[in-house]
Amino acid sequence: MKNSRPYILGLAGLVAFLGLWELAPRLGFVNPMLLPAPSAIPAALRGEIASGMWQDAMASSIGHYLLGLVIGSACGVALGVLTGMFRVAEESVAWVVRLLRPIPGLAWVPFAIIWFGVNAPAAIFIIAMGVFWIVYFATFGAVRSVDRDLLEVADAFGFRSAWSRLVKIILPAAIPGIFVGLRTALGQAWMAVVAAEIFGVFGLGQRMMQASSLLATDIVVVYMLTMAVLYGLIDTGFMRLQNWLLRWKP
Repeated sequence: MKNSRPYILGLAGLVAFLGLWELAPRLGFVNPMLLPAPSAIPAALRGEIASGMWQDAMASSIGHYLLGLVIGSACGVALGVLTGMFRVAEESVAWVVRLLRPIPGLAWVPFAIIWFGVNAPAAIFIIAMGVFWIVYFATFGAVRSVDRDLLEVADAFGFRSAWSRLVKIILPAAIPGIFVGLRTALGQAWMAVVAAEIFGVFGLGQRMMQASSLLATDIVVVYMLTMAVLYGLIDTGFMRLQNWLLRWKP
């Protein structure tokens, strides 16, 4: 019973939230045009599915999301490992990092449009920029926090080359910290998807903006919930993959 308590309380909280949400527009506390009741969402979803718009927008956004996430994360891990292992690399990029890190992802939108046009590569670029710094700093911190005693043991056993130290010692010790950054990037990438698509690139974000301009708030909620469900599925899959890869940890 104790183990089921969090689930029961969580379900009760969700039901209470949906109940209050349903009552607010029905009792006139909120204009239904501004906030539709949950009971109106299934019909809006069926309409979007029937038109084919939901499937097309979801497929487009998932493509942008995955490519941007992979590219941004791969670059972040690579640079994080490089600067974490070698002081000269860290010192070489230190001022570049200080210069570029404070720039928000949305600030890159004009350049993305100029460089790539209003199309998929622009969205992928914005998403990659959104996740890069998260993964970079997580990787850099994880590599730098590797126990120095482990590196001394590696030297004692003959693992003196940078590659052997990376594969045998640094990555196994740093991978849990890197995974923390990657999991954070999963959510950040969805935020970047909306930012990347509201400027005209086809996908969930663009469809949300189209619906909001017509005050079709039920459709807006459909796509908000779609992104929430997709993120939940991706996050769950990532956690299972992480647990499987780190099954050697006590």
